[in-house]
Amino acid sequence: MNKELLEREGQAHILRFWDRLSVSERDSLEAQISKLDFASINRMRGMLLNRSNGAASAVEPEPAPVEHLCCPEEKAKARAKGEEALRKGQVAVVLVAGGQGSRLGFEGPKGAYPIGPITDKPLFYFHARKILALSKRFGASIPFYVMTSEANDAATRECFAQHDFFGLPREDVFFFSQGMWPALDPDGKIILDAPGHIFMSPDGHGGILSALESSGATADMARRGITTVFYFQVDNPMVAIADPEFIGLHLIKGADISIKVCAKRDPQEGLGMVVTRNGRFEMVEYTEFTDEQKNRRDADGELYFKFGSVAIHVFDFDFLRKEANAALPLHIAHKKIAMCADDGSIIKPEKPNGFKFEKFVFDVIPDAKNVLNLAFDRADEFSPVKNAEGGDSPFSCRHDLQAKWIRWFKECGIEIPLDAEGLPINRIEIDPATADNAEALKDYLASNSVKTDSIINI
Repeated sequence: MNKELLEREGQAHILRFWDRLSVSERDSLEAQISKLDFASINRMRGMLLNRSNGAASAVEPEPAPVEHLCCPEEKAKARAKGEEALRKGQVAVVLVAGGQGSRLGFEGPKGAYPIGPITDKPLFYFHARKILALSKRFGASIPFYVMTSEANDAATRECFAQHDFFGLPREDVFFFSQGMWPALDPDGKIILDAPGHIFMSPDGHGGILSALESSGATADMARRGITTVFYFQVDNPMVAIADPEFIGLHLIKGADISIKVCAKRDPQEGLGMVVTRNGRFEMVEYTEFTDEQKNRRDADGELYFKFGSVAIHVFDFDFLRKEANAALPLHIAHKKIAMCADDGSIIKPEKPNGFKFEKFVFDVIPDAKNVLNLAFDRADEFSPVKNAEGGDSPFSCRHDLQAKWIRWFKECGIEIPLDAEGLPINRIEIDPATADNAEALKDYLASNSVKTDSIINI
């Protein structure tokens, strides 16, 4: 039993129902206790008892400089540098995929959600097949590190296995789980949500860094000679994974972290903004901006804080590994949490009664000596699946996927028949391993005929 440890840490109340637990319940509780990170929990307690969520800086933020890769010569130079890194097998891909599809009315990992306009292929398919295309094009392994959660790890692994890893070599796919943290009550005590169970929740997307290290993923990267790590989130099938131009510019600039940013579609869009303040870069969440800052315009009438981050990053591997061993700032949220009363009954509160803590991956930005912000066209690379209906939904995502493929065909000199709403009269779906850009589609069409007056599934 961990009684002495818990007493030393001021958390002995966790065992107050011990005598009434079954053998299996005791084993389960002990397993939970053994995984508790008391160094982090004590940081949480200190933060909570001081009632501090990080004092807001009095210094006004300024928009961070943004690169626009428009010059053909610069684009060619960046592309060549990125292709060289891919060809040498120096690039890894990290996917944040710990979420469930519950908001979409889907039971299972969000990455297993069917998004293919014709085939209903899952989100994981579109990501994995892009990696496969790159691997074949450059003749090198591109390891794929997939961060799951306690809730969806088994189902995620099963999804990959059922689809034969979407064509990827199994030895190049590395699953690891996000860390879990307990919640605390106002006195800094760990909350039980049952007599023999500690309430736990994910430690935030910033937890991916420590999870990469503790799982052995970073050691695997080091063994493979990885120098550059591409990072993205599971809900965006439009993402240009390990885009050679993005990778190349990151390397040319010698950046510790590079961030793709796009113009906000309106002042209220919920995107974090990269800013400069006190001589350093940092990310400011949209909730932390005032209405005046969100709506501020420059002399040309453009939004002053115009470019937002969509969680598409490139990390220098050495910087990532250093940050994996650093103590990132903690973010606190006051939440309603079911908890165990002293008599063992479960209380479901009507108002917030406990505190959850998270780490955010963008909190590494102030530690970076060199940060690159690269503008991109959201029509080509960003259409997330977040909501069941409306914007950022499966419907809007399938629409945007097909609109992109229509543009590819147009670049190849082929007009796709459209209806009055600009959608293809016949649905389109392109396997990313067949063509992951317009140039690859042109190569495919050179040796394959496609009927544009019928459903296109290639």
